[in-house]
Order: sequence, then structure tokens, then C-alpha cells
Amino acid sequence: MQVRPDALAAQLAKRVPPIVWVHGDEPLLCQEACDLTRRHLRDAGFDERQVFDVDRHFKPSALQAEAQGLSLFANRKLIELRCATKPGKDLGQVLSDVAAGAGDDLRVLVQSPRLDRQATETAWFAAVDAQALVVPVFPVERGRLPQWIAERLARQGQQADAATLTLIADRVEGNLLAAHQEIQKLGLLCPPGPLDAQAVRGAVLNVARYDPGDLAAAMLAGDCERALRCLAGLRAEGEAEPLVLWALADAVRNLLRLSIAQRDGRQVAQVMRELRIYPPRDRMYEPALRAGPPSARIAPLERALTQAAIADRIIKGLERGDAWQTMAGIVIGVARGPLLAAPDPTSA
Repeated sequence: MQVRPDALAAQLAKRVPPIVWVHGDEPLLCQEACDLTRRHLRDAGFDERQVFDVDRHFKPSALQAEAQGLSLFANRKLIELRCATKPGKDLGQVLSDVAAGAGDDLRVLVQSPRLDRQATETAWFAAVDAQALVVPVFPVERGRLPQWIAERLARQGQQADAATLTLIADRVEGNLLAAHQEIQKLGLLCPPGPLDAQAVRGAVLNVARYDPGDLAAAMLAGDCERALRCLAGLRAEGEAEPLVLWALADAVRNLLRLSIAQRDGRQVAQVMRELRIYPPRDRMYEPALRAGPPSARIAPLERALTQAAIADRIIKGLERGDAWQTMAGIVIGVARGPLLAAPDPTSA
């Protein structure tokens, strides 16, 4: 059974199955889900705790032996598996066996990196899932970040207006661990109640972190200001130019192919499958595909690909110029070009 992190507490209050599996790439939210599970089990009398760090040297038989061993110190036992990489079939089979034989005195908490479809569609994971509470943790999307911040501020008795929430979001985007620390800092520096915008501006550090996917998403959404901020952040962090260019070119190339298909009357969903654009990545293209007639997007996107080829030659030393400035031109051309055209209701 799968459950969202914000619904985990209610589910744990009803019943804790033999396995609780938390997986995702957002350390703060994963840690909070695991802490919540530990507290609930500790309150339920699971006083003994055994932790395994699962790496390539870990033997699944150690888990099986621990699960079958009788506790000398407590009536109830919690076994934790902290997986450095995605678990495979051998560990999955042992987890399934442990879950099947677990009584009321044993629970297993698994924390791992995000499980992709290749893992979740396997037979071994289906066997575990049938006996587990699976908690997939996804990053907080930029559009929801101000609301997430507002919820965290409310926990410490503080509120902020929309402009202040946006300011905080701009400074902590892509770095929830640091965002959590900055929010806690506001709780120490500022009194309960509405926050003063000037005090927030002076207190919250710019700890935003971006990845090339953030850049591509902002560009496709037509948010030129944020896209350029992402690009500047990636440059300041020393991100490899070829990786940034690949993200931009891939997004432009896919949007061009989707726009041509849309113009020709083909089903966009089918073309996305052909291009291997699966959820949730497909949502990145939706704003662009709804903006303006498809034919208006094609020429600007072709020009953007030409600029991408120039940037590639600059990076390889085959042409003079500044690759970052060229990539900024791509961002501006796409975000301020076809995406700002008047929406065409027939192209949705």
C-alpha cells in the first residue's frame, strides 16, 4: 500500500504493517517520515532497534537471521535498513519472507533512494508491497514551495504574505534541508505572528540549489526570470557546461517534436511515449503545449536548436564565444518567444 508523507501519521495510527518503506531523493522529507515511524513504533513498545547499513557488501541473510533471532532485551524489535543504493531481487525476496513471517513483535523500516518504475514493476517488489506501507517521497515542486514554507512557518506560530513567501522560496529553492534551517532561524529571530518583510530579507540567506532539470522546466513554463536565475546558479556552482546544454537542448528538441506532432494532428500522449517522456516528467511540457498555436512554436524552437549547436562548438573549443551567454539566449528565445503567444483553445 502506498501513502503520501503527509498522510503517513494517520495511516500509522490505524495499523503498522510488517514493513514501512520510505524512498525518495529528498533527504529532509525522507528523514522526517522515518522519524515519525520510529516515534510511533517506540510509543507502541518497540524498544529494541537494530540498524543495518545496506551497501554492496551487505548480505541479506544477516537480515533474515536478525528477524528470526529472539530478543534478549525487549519484547518488540525494530530493524532498520538504510540502503545506499536501490535494493535488488535478493534483498527484496528476504524482505518478503520476513514480512510473511513477522508477528506482532517485529517491524522493519527501510529507507532507500527513489525507486524507479524498473524496480516497482518487478515481482519481488509486488510481493513486498502487498505486505508493506510504501512512502514515496517527491521533491517539493517550485509552484508549491511558498505554500510548503507557509505550513512550516505556521507550525512555529508565524505567518507571511505572498511576496515574503516568494522571496523565501527564491532563496531556498532546491535545498529543503537549508530551507528547514532558515525557517527555524526565523522562529528564533522573529516573534510569533506576521513576519516583517524587511527582517526576512535580512535574515534568510540565499541557499538555493538548482539542477539542469529545474532550468529546463522553468524555460518550458515561460518563466524567463526564474530560468535565468537557475542558469546563473548552475554557473556559480560550477555545473558542467555540457550537462546544462544537454538539458536545454533535450527539452527544446522534445518540445519541437511534440509541436510538430500537435500541428499534424497526432496524439501528443502517444508521441510522448515514443520519446520516452513519462510521468512526472511529462508535466514539464504541458504549459508550453498549451501556449499558442503549434505552428508558431516551430521556427523559434528550430532557432534555439541552432544556438545549441553553436554553444556545443564553443564548449568544444571549435568556435569563439561564451557558452553560458549562448545558453542564456536559448532560454530567453524559448521562454519569451512561443510560450508567451496567446493561448490557442484548439491546440490544447
